[in-house]
Amino acid sequence: MIRVLVADDHPIVRGGIVALLDSADDIEVVGTAATGDELVERALALDPDLVLTDLRMPGLDGDAATARILAERPGIRVVVLTTYETDDAILSAIEAGASGYLLKAAPEAEVLAGIRAVARGEVALAPSLAAALVRRVAAPPPAAPAVSLSPRELEILRLVAGGASNPSIARQLFIGEATVKTHLLHAFEKLGVNDRTHAVTRAMELGLL
Repeated sequence: MIRVLVADDHPIVRGGIVALLDSADDIEVVGTAATGDELVERALALDPDLVLTDLRMPGLDGDAATARILAERPGIRVVVLTTYETDDAILSAIEAGASGYLLKAAPEAEVLAGIRAVARGEVALAPSLAAALVRRVAAPPPAAPAVSLSPRELEILRLVAGGASNPSIARQLFIGEATVKTHLLHAFEKLGVNDRTHAVTRAMELGLL
């Protein structure tokens, strides 16, 4: 028998989940909880094989409760059963230690199969969510914003990198010191920095110098 503790803050939903699990010959509901704090308390007291929990509950949310339970009872398996299906919610639950992430809208057979899979030591993820996570992991990271400095800005930054002061740069380039400052301020803005040292460092990181 798979001993399961069910946590959901909505009594009707919680009752429906319990009824579904009670219909399975190999699953026994050993307790229920309506808040995250209650879930942690009862999980530590009842030591179930598996916790089936929602994400959003009063007090501790499902992620925090999962992390707390597993810190004390690493042998307990956790399956999240929720309506939240964003990538961030899934990853947050997995990072907390959940072994399964199922949706309340899933067919009953899929929920039961997921519970059994996690109880066997496997990972259960709703098919639609698995596909979304694969796409997210496979997607290339967003490209860094392109930075384009004018030839004069680059010329001045090279001189700055060589240790030249603004008056020295002005003399070398036959321009006014105010013009040097203007070009530097434009370069600072483009590079997202506030001073000469960081401007040179950032330009080097970007391969501009």
